[in-house]
Amino acid sequence: MEYFSASEAETEALGCRLAAVLTPGAVVAYCGGLGMGKTAFTRGLARGLGYAGRVTSPTFTLVNEYLAPIPLFHFDVYRLEGPDALFDIGWDDYLDRGGVCAVEWSERITAALPEDTVFVRFRRGEADTSRVITIEGATLL
Repeated sequence: MEYFSASEAETEALGCRLAAVLTPGAVVAYCGGLGMGKTAFTRGLARGLGYAGRVTSPTFTLVNEYLAPIPLFHFDVYRLEGPDALFDIGWDDYLDRGGVCAVEWSERITAALPEDTVFVRFRRGEADTSRVITIEGATLL
């Protein structure tokens, strides 16, 4: 399904809506370039899972953990060489911990993603600040 966002707040709200339909163990794979709203979407996802603290991009840490009733593990795999490197940092362990894994730059590790992964694709809308966000694999409430 395709959604349109004209602001960071709308992008966060969409992430919150997705969180409402996810179950523990879900993987959400983001595809989209720099500045497309992935971190804003993740802030909404975290809020929807029950996390009230600050959410930042894990660009240099590879993964940020947000402990909530359903934990969120936010990955940025841009710097990884491929799927094998993801397993080296404990991907299987994260999948088994009963949280939601959100993965930025997921196109770099497609082979490591489970079959039931939810894909969220970001692209620019007609206005410079607007975004088109496509969600595949989940139906929002």
